[in-house]
Amino acid sequence: MTAQTAPNAHFPRLFEPLRIGGITLDNRVVMGSMHTGLEDRLWDTPKLAAYYAERARGGVGLIITGGFAPSRTGQLLPFAGKMTNRADVLRHREFTKAVHAEGGKIALQIIHAGRYGYTPFKVAAGSEPSPIHPFKHLKMTEQIIWHVIRSFGTAAQLAHRAGYDAIELMGGEGYLINQFLCPHTNDRTDKWGGSTENRQRFLVEIIKDVRRKVPREFPVILRQSVADFVKNGQTFDEIALLAKRAEEHGVDAINTDIGWHEAQVPTIVTSVPRGAFVKFTERLRDVVDIPLIASNRINTPDFAEEILERGKVDAVSMARPLLADPEFVDKARTGRADEINTCIGCNQACLDHAFVGQKVSCLLNPRAGRETVLTLGATRTAKRVAVVGAGPAGLSAAVSAAQRGHRVDLYEAGPAIGGQFSIAARIPGKEEFNETIRYFTRQLEINHVAVHLDTRVGAQELIDGGYDQVIVATGVVPRVPAIDGIDHPMVMSYADAVLGHREVGKRVAVIGAGGIGFDVTEFLTTDESPTLNLKEWEQEWGVTDDLDTPGFLTEPRPMPAVREVYMVQRKPGKQGKSLGKTTGWVHRAAVKMKGVEQISGATYDRIDDAGLHITLHDKEGNEVGKRLLEVDNVVVCAGQESVRDLVDPLTAAGVITHVIGGADLASELDAKRAIRQGTEVAAGLP
Repeated sequence: MTAQTAPNAHFPRLFEPLRIGGITLDNRVVMGSMHTGLEDRLWDTPKLAAYYAERARGGVGLIITGGFAPSRTGQLLPFAGKMTNRADVLRHREFTKAVHAEGGKIALQIIHAGRYGYTPFKVAAGSEPSPIHPFKHLKMTEQIIWHVIRSFGTAAQLAHRAGYDAIELMGGEGYLINQFLCPHTNDRTDKWGGSTENRQRFLVEIIKDVRRKVPREFPVILRQSVADFVKNGQTFDEIALLAKRAEEHGVDAINTDIGWHEAQVPTIVTSVPRGAFVKFTERLRDVVDIPLIASNRINTPDFAEEILERGKVDAVSMARPLLADPEFVDKARTGRADEINTCIGCNQACLDHAFVGQKVSCLLNPRAGRETVLTLGATRTAKRVAVVGAGPAGLSAAVSAAQRGHRVDLYEAGPAIGGQFSIAARIPGKEEFNETIRYFTRQLEINHVAVHLDTRVGAQELIDGGYDQVIVATGVVPRVPAIDGIDHPMVMSYADAVLGHREVGKRVAVIGAGGIGFDVTEFLTTDESPTLNLKEWEQEWGVTDDLDTPGFLTEPRPMPAVREVYMVQRKPGKQGKSLGKTTGWVHRAAVKMKGVEQISGATYDRIDDAGLHITLHDKEGNEVGKRLLEVDNVVVCAGQESVRDLVDPLTAAGVITHVIGGADLASELDAKRAIRQGTEVAAGLP
């Protein structure tokens, strides 16, 4: 008789074993599928293997790969990752061997892109074109449908041969299976469309074909959309029926999926409340007996434990949290949850990269996806290193250098660490940024970095300090534009407005419509609250609990703005073009919902007691009129300037000096670049 393992002292539910089909997971953390871009090229095989291996070493219960196509018609882009033949099996064995060598388990996600494919060969269920990719698709004939069904079964069979522990069928996010399930994209009138049974037939036949081709103990997981958030989406009755049918035909677990890529409800950005969609998974508990896996915006072990304790789901899926910290699971297991580098849902280096064809990484962890080229091995000779500035760049450099064994002094002119992250954390919907400050605070402590707050260190002090190397991360100061009256009492910087250094009136003009301008506008129009309110968020974005409503969409009812705000920029045209691919539309929609008037093509004439005087121009630059914005305050978000006063004297004195973050480039605040530079500089220290 096997001895019973004692419950984990820190997270007993999270670290209970879980049986899925013929395998047992050591814990209930599933690394959800995320396409990294390393799946698509043969020469990236060692990098992807290392990426998976590092997360297996970190203790995750099950890794699910990025999506691999079962046929050429299903590829996400030309020559993308697939599982169709023996050569693919040989390549995939590199992934399974790497994970198994670390004691982990891995499942292959099989995905057919359907109309979401970025190829000229794509096929789809219906005639509705893709709003996110340009190529026109071919509406599937009966022959093509059966070919694709059999290709899923063959891919599953090949996955078993390649050593995978399970497969996952991608049935969500608006990909091909989901396209068959929804009237939104399935306008067929044959046996594959129309009624609920007909629309579900495609997936049912896939499951049946997969089950014929793999052993019964080989787990089959279904990634099922439980909230489409698109017009003419599925109702709960249809979702429940599909889950039942999937279980009856041999699916061993359901990993729930939320929203389509084209949905106008944000599902993954930081402004989405934690666990906002868990209830959609929990509703299936009375429907099926197989394990249910909840997903989306679950990023801490405490919250995961809380979800599991409710007893309605059996595991949690995390994708980006395992990008941010591959040791997430082991840290939770060993009582080091305060050391976890918590995902903040920013999307800047992961999904924003994925949707423009770049390799995926992580703003907080630049090593993600670069495990073979960006290493932080122990130094042979400890150096004395000074880091000046405790914003994201300086914190990254200080911690990374100390982790390598260098002796680090961190100097910060202000009373606390964080820099621009401290400002960002006060923006409604960006409260998660506090987690990053918490993480770095703890890392400075455990890596024995000497932190000197309220210390504006000078060049001579650094020279006299005998440091081997100095890293200048002194950041930026807001740029003051040359506007007549810019020194008027009604004018303030974005930092003063957000940090509460000055009181802001009820009518405000925001100068500048970049990332900071949008953040500040959301701050000024939103009633500050300590936590994100799920009910208010659902109301703002039109999410309903009515189970009979297709797609769970209703009319959005935004909370009224607490101030009247104008956003003004010099450039003509649409504001916010430079914002991230996956987050920019959310910010643009948010300010529109608040009734913000956006004014482009403006010249700032002067600021006086009456307000902000501007001249308006058309797209060709021709003057079309003048206007007075009668406001109480003008908040300046017109860029930044680097603080570099230490660089020249240090360089002249022969001190090896590195300049990173905003001190290096201040054009637009970029924490992704700042943290990456800090890590790379630390990795390059001798």
